[in-house]
Amino acid sequence: MKRRTRDSLIPKHMLGIHGYAFAITNNGYILIHPDLRPLYQDGKKRRKPNYSSVDLSEVEWEDKDDILRNAMVKRRTGTFSMEVKKTVDGGRRVLKMHNDYFYTDIKGTPFSVGVALSRGHGKYFFRGNVSVEAGLRDLEQPDVALADEWTYCNTEEQHEHRHLTQIQAIKMFMTGRRTHLKCDRELIQEVLFDAVVTAPLEAYWTGLALNKSENSDKGVEIAFLGTRTGLSRTNLFVPANQLSNQDFLTAEEKEGVFNADHFPLWYKRAAEQVPGAFVYSIPFSTASENKSVVLASTAIQLLDDRKSPIVAAVGIQMKLEFFQRKFWTACRQCTALDGKCSISCDSADINCYLIDNNAFILVTEEPSQTGLFFGEVEGAVMNKLLQMGSFKRITLYDYQALCREYARSSDSARSLSNPFTVFKWLLTELVIFLLEFNLYSWWNVDLSVKAQKPRGKTHMVPCDTEYPAFVSERTIKETTGNIDCEGCVRSFVIQQIPSSNLFMVVVDNKCDCSSYPPVTMDPIEIILKYQKDRKKPESCHPFHPEENAMECGSATRLSSPLAAALLPLVASTISR
Repeated sequence: MKRRTRDSLIPKHMLGIHGYAFAITNNGYILIHPDLRPLYQDGKKRRKPNYSSVDLSEVEWEDKDDILRNAMVKRRTGTFSMEVKKTVDGGRRVLKMHNDYFYTDIKGTPFSVGVALSRGHGKYFFRGNVSVEAGLRDLEQPDVALADEWTYCNTEEQHEHRHLTQIQAIKMFMTGRRTHLKCDRELIQEVLFDAVVTAPLEAYWTGLALNKSENSDKGVEIAFLGTRTGLSRTNLFVPANQLSNQDFLTAEEKEGVFNADHFPLWYKRAAEQVPGAFVYSIPFSTASENKSVVLASTAIQLLDDRKSPIVAAVGIQMKLEFFQRKFWTACRQCTALDGKCSISCDSADINCYLIDNNAFILVTEEPSQTGLFFGEVEGAVMNKLLQMGSFKRITLYDYQALCREYARSSDSARSLSNPFTVFKWLLTELVIFLLEFNLYSWWNVDLSVKAQKPRGKTHMVPCDTEYPAFVSERTIKETTGNIDCEGCVRSFVIQQIPSSNLFMVVVDNKCDCSSYPPVTMDPIEIILKYQKDRKKPESCHPFHPEENAMECGSATRLSSPLAAALLPLVASTISR
């Protein structure tokens, strides 16, 4: 219900493919932001220790001078622009964009709200008209679905509407059977238009499925389409229980579907490519292991004299083995008159790779290398590509990271058995948390936790990290290079595959370059010290009639004089 409420206030379809809304407190802490990650996975989802105190500057970190953040903390109204680097696919890939920010305060609250629009998206809209009858007919087809978290009609406001799906609510609203339903008529008219325009795809996909010769080995498993109104069409070419990646296009794979925060990943990446180019990738699971499929998608853009928005994206999911087999077959087809290749990937003297624009391997002769970052396998070649400008290293930051930390080897249970040690520990904890204004969380802590923590165990603690991502240079179509490797020279050639984000890399393996270290994407922990501007609320709310003060314990009785008196005592105690 909260999701629908937020979407109804700031409709995602009006913000463009990369646009988003966010809100912060008077202290700069995030209330809503698509990059806020309050949970982490460690066996089961858990809240991060500092999930409620993530600062806006920790997600909009390109704003080095905190211009946007400080203006919002000071409750101003204005605009701001900057180049940004947005990570996707679990931080493995990066999209470079230019964002325009619009912000203002929310009257009567200590909060401010902002909207970010990515240039090139969200400024122009395409609209068309179709009859309600035709639109509803095509909207109710079995291959059609609407974005689960988008609000076309508000079915939550009245109890009698809560059982309705969005498509059912749209039908009732547009046929006049439920005139008191609150719906976004403009969005509904656009989604009806998309349903009619994309309807021929169903017959086309059905024809392909019936034509056995087109997909005889069932290498292509799913065809899918998404439009800017949140409408999706899918067609399965194999039974659902035989899909290689059964999470795709489901809520289990959040980045792959429309939701309140973002468009699908395959849509967003396709939108950043040259019109007509396909984006190929291997999706990664949460276990950092690639799934045995390849996704290919491309954006659909209306080309005319005006600025044309991207109206949809279409793609397929295919088996990785099928894709690799097609690649190796193509590599063996040479243009020589006798059909023989002067050099082939079958040769033992060369290594052939197919990598994407972020340098992840899709095809290689060694199956265990599939899905790995190219620099981990060919460190010398990757270093040379960086030096030549074929790929660029982009430094990224994660201020919401979690690092594994070993528990102290000292026996805490034994040290707590000493009354003086207990007193010193309690006072130290008290002062620290007084200074952090977080008394409630300390007062309710179970002191036995620290005493029972097993020796040698690890636990997750908040940390800040720096890590690299890599992006290809679009203007470079083909490059050759030589690497001096201690007495021999290793040669390589890299060539872009037209109308795609893929590159073929052929490396001479007769020269051993193992002395070169690999190029990795491993993060390193960094220590930051900074002081952020904070602002007191303009009004005080010391009491609420529904609040139960007893739940807060007796921490509220700790006065400032008591804290002042404790400070010298603790100082002398610790120094002993």
